[in-house]
Amino acid sequence: MEGPLQDPYASVAVHAPRPRAQAGRALRIALLAVALFASVGVGALVVAPRLGAPAPSSVIVARPSPALLIAIRDLSRLETTEVHVEKVVDLADRQSRLFGLVQATDALLLVAVGHVTIGVDLARIGEGDIAMDPETGVARLTLPAPEVFSTRLDDDETYVYTRATSLLARRNEQLEARARKEATAAIEKAALEGNVMVRAKAQAERQITALATQLGAKRVEIRWREVGGGGG
Repeated sequence: MEGPLQDPYASVAVHAPRPRAQAGRALRIALLAVALFASVGVGALVVAPRLGAPAPSSVIVARPSPALLIAIRDLSRLETTEVHVEKVVDLADRQSRLFGLVQATDALLLVAVGHVTIGVDLARIGEGDIAMDPETGVARLTLPAPEVFSTRLDDDETYVYTRATSLLARRNEQLEARARKEATAAIEKAALEGNVMVRAKAQAERQITALATQLGAKRVEIRWREVGGGGG
């Protein structure tokens, strides 16, 4: 019987296995290797498609819902001028934190592009505002002053340039909506400055004169009154 073999890297004696035991141990290792290989192979077949598959993407689904028609209103409007305005809105929500010791800010910079439509509301013309002299062929009209019909933002061109929320600030989800409202008011105000209304009146006079001439008028005289004023 063989004596123990000394392992130079250990302090414990290790007995050499017998030839039969060594053969049995080799067989068990071989069977274990085959089983492990088969297991790894099957696992590779299952995992490989997952590794090669593309990353999941996010899809926005809009569910159709019925539209409710509230009211229909007939309009008699002569659109004469459209103004294109660009405006930058700097809006900040200043918040007090830690019993007023720290000031936090949620701010954004909105680049807004809008269109303002100006024209004459023909529904404001009364019976006494139109007169026609059959002998001279002169048509006399009194028109309401031009007014703003609509102010709208261009959603494709309007965007948030920067958005900065400080560490202790609470993000105000209504801040962008407030900025858009401020931009709409500022764009309408800017559109009314200068000679925009003068150009709107001149354009309306050209269109109405051309129409009255086609209807038989030899000359057209147009007067203007303020919106809401009486005829005359």
